[in-house]
Amino acid sequence: MDKEQERQNSLPGHGDMEDVVLYHRGDFALGDIESARLVGPRVVVVGGGTGLSTLLKGLRDCTENITAVVTVADDGGGSGVLRDEMGMLPPGDIRNCILALANAEPTMAQVLGYRFSEGSLAGQSFGNLFLAALERMSGSFVEAVRRMSEVLAITGRVLPVTAENIRLRAELENGTSVIGESKVHDFTLAADSRIRRVSLIPERPEPIGEVIEAIREADMIVLGPGSLYTSIIPNLLVRGVADEIARSSALVVYICNVMTQEGETEDYTALDHIQAIIDHAGDIVDACVVNSAAVPPETVEKYRAEHAEPVAYRREDFERLGVELVERDLLTRSGNFARHDPRKLAAAIALLGAKRRPRRGIYGRYDRMMAEWLQNRAEEDSPRGEA
Repeated sequence: MDKEQERQNSLPGHGDMEDVVLYHRGDFALGDIESARLVGPRVVVVGGGTGLSTLLKGLRDCTENITAVVTVADDGGGSGVLRDEMGMLPPGDIRNCILALANAEPTMAQVLGYRFSEGSLAGQSFGNLFLAALERMSGSFVEAVRRMSEVLAITGRVLPVTAENIRLRAELENGTSVIGESKVHDFTLAADSRIRRVSLIPERPEPIGEVIEAIREADMIVLGPGSLYTSIIPNLLVRGVADEIARSSALVVYICNVMTQEGETEDYTALDHIQAIIDHAGDIVDACVVNSAAVPPETVEKYRAEHAEPVAYRREDFERLGVELVERDLLTRSGNFARHDPRKLAAAIALLGAKRRPRRGIYGRYDRMMAEWLQNRAEEDSPRGEA
């Protein structure tokens, strides 16, 4: 079977999905893409850091029914300063997710993303300060997030996983431990030992009620991409979150990082990432999406200096574990970085959801139409022969 035939077979509307609603590839007559977005699947994304905001930038083109559940364990950088001096939850990851989903004027988004470079505000983001002001005005960090989301007219919603003041504790394989998300990297390097387990202080903080509600109503739950132990797993340790995911009928997908991460996942395979989630939250993952494209040699060399390498995987490992392995070219072609391309990532998720959890009637047809449109657009963005 040639490459084009394989691509056609992977598109929605082929084979195992013909029982939803009759759909012919390329046929958009029954509805446009905007209609498909409005009634798109309910997707809950869980994580933090730049990986989550990258996913949201692509996913907002797929559906308007997005809930981003974001960790609040960060205690470094500008967020750490505001946390220590004002007693507020760290705003950085929340801010990045809101900006990724924003529909406001570009100038407004640029202003909120502006980072000061001098004086007492050096390193601080204006968006962080904006959230701090809203938090003081409203008396609630959750309310401040809601108001900032309204100002930027975001697609979907962004929720901190908990309103409690939590700290991350990492226990290493050599028996030592460290408290503080921002200290984990340097501590593991100095100890020359990998992370064995992470936990929260307090151990089982209460979740935001809307987080549990979103999980219960989700069609798909996406974990990652992002730092495994400091961005993704902390969310799963909040009371009830992992249990609700386990009980959910939604498709649960883990997006594996393109590269390993110094201080967290050195020498980890994709299976090791999944096993860490199982060790902390139970057997909750249905599918794992990995990058199958080769990282350019010059980029590999650059990351090797940081003790990072492309995440390896073996199909037989996932077959034994009972987790579906989804291999896709997810690499961005811009810059000398091994990062996910937002559009490719969204296309992979939309296609997986449309095939593995097809919705009934016109909704299923819209999902299949959207998956094809996203995949075609991702291929148009890639140089010829690389899609």
